[in-house]
Amino acid sequence: MRIVRFLFLGAVAATSFLTIADDADDVPLSAGNSSVNSVGKDAYFLPSPALGERQRETFERGKAGFERPWVVFSVSAGDWGLGPTFVGDRCSACHNRGGRGAPPDLPDEPMLGVVVRVSVPGTDGVGGPKPLEHYGGQIQNRALQGQNINTLHAYEPIPAEADLFVDWEEHTETLADGTEVTLRRPKLRIEKPAFGDLPPDTMTSLRQAPPVFGLGLLEAVAEADILAIAERQRALGFNGRPNLVWDAISGRQALGRFGLKATQPSLRQQIAAAALHDIGATSSVFPQQNCPAIQVACRREVPGNDPELSDAAWDDLEIFSLGLGVPARRNMKDPEVQRGAALFETLQCAVCHVPAMRTVDYFPRLPQLSKQTIRPYTDLLLHDMGEGLADNRPDFQAGGRDWRTPPLWGLGLSKTVNGNDTLLHDGRAQSVTEAILWHGGEAKQSKEGFRQLPKKDREALLKFLSSI
Repeated sequence: MRIVRFLFLGAVAATSFLTIADDADDVPLSAGNSSVNSVGKDAYFLPSPALGERQRETFERGKAGFERPWVVFSVSAGDWGLGPTFVGDRCSACHNRGGRGAPPDLPDEPMLGVVVRVSVPGTDGVGGPKPLEHYGGQIQNRALQGQNINTLHAYEPIPAEADLFVDWEEHTETLADGTEVTLRRPKLRIEKPAFGDLPPDTMTSLRQAPPVFGLGLLEAVAEADILAIAERQRALGFNGRPNLVWDAISGRQALGRFGLKATQPSLRQQIAAAALHDIGATSSVFPQQNCPAIQVACRREVPGNDPELSDAAWDDLEIFSLGLGVPARRNMKDPEVQRGAALFETLQCAVCHVPAMRTVDYFPRLPQLSKQTIRPYTDLLLHDMGEGLADNRPDFQAGGRDWRTPPLWGLGLSKTVNGNDTLLHDGRAQSVTEAILWHGGEAKQSKEGFRQLPKKDREALLKFLSSI
């Protein structure tokens, strides 16, 4: 069956949300010419079939850089520039095979694949969160301490900023048919802060590393189309809003697209910011290390290069990120999948998880991404998700209860790729059902609708979500 629009509400059949003339509910292509036919462990980590030969060579160089460890100066087993403090020693440490990170399950298990953002009330010089004087904007739980695996130090062991752990608090919710679902909430523990206690007004935010595939296509959606989605949502009583953030590359305010609160305006800046904050590698746009004045040993460490992430390597990582393909949709003609798709719209899930978008007529950084119908199931906008999911930490124009609508494409392959189904910003949900039951704020009505569904309908909806 061919359709020309997706409906917000089953009762408002005349309300067209986004007109896509060539969209069909049984078309498997999730990302136009960037769709890949894989259901294995490599499903998030394959190049777009549309890449040309030279682009493919650049993509492979970027992929190698994504997986290659960063090390300290004089070690030959990787790129020079790790640390002095860091979270992981390579991109793939958190985004394994292009997928999600995961929080620790055990109380004393060290963190990897998640980060802890910190700030105090107020803003920095460009309107972002105000960092802590002694720790900056993120707690680095690893440092160059003289380990003999890939790390050496130039002068003396450098202390990690703190030890980070997660404890889990659980409670049970009961669905309308009596089904019980156990939900967990993380409780962050920050131990052994190396540079004094954190200020009493410190705000923290536990963040799970999100998948990295398909981001190039999201960058290729016109800003005007995103703002038009927000306007249409307002007409239906919803409040999707863009996050206006600082574009350090162009030196101006811009619409945020990437990050869990839409705090990065472009993939290029996202890469450089992650290199600095997560790995400790400087770049031409972020040339200063994460070494507050009190961290004397950190400031003495010899840099690997100046900058450590060269512009050429940055280019390769950008093309790799732009050129990652998206798994094609599966089983779209299955009657249960189609029934689940109808329920997805009836429950108003498609208001924020917009099923289809169109990329711009010309995207110069990677022209193959132009004029593509894509099915990411996101609006790239901020929404109030309620107190249950709040981190109470503002980030540019995102409030403490706001989160960017995450894309849902590839959702059903998460466990295959990463071995887990940890979802939401902090990885608290261990299944799609749990993730839905944490929805509040603007999504509360949709969550309650899901709670009331008979088991057969819930299973159809979940089958649809696993197919996209």
